[in-house]
Amino acid sequence: MEKTQVYLRKEELAALRAAAARSGRSVAELVREAVRKAMLIPQSAGPVALWDGEPRRSSVDHDSVHDER
Repeated sequence: MEKTQVYLRKEELAALRAAAARSGRSVAELVREAVRKAMLIPQSAGPVALWDGEPRRSSVDHDSVHDER
């Protein structure tokens, strides 16, 4: 691990210290976690979906689902 410095506003540092105290973790640990979550997440290679299989409608037909009642 390497040491670095970050400049934060007083209120940001106070909030970070409070979050560290509540969680029982160090400020440095919270900063490392935040960097991993915000900057080091893998980029998706294509569309992301919450379903399996082929889509039944295109985005052009999005509102037509309400016509099928």
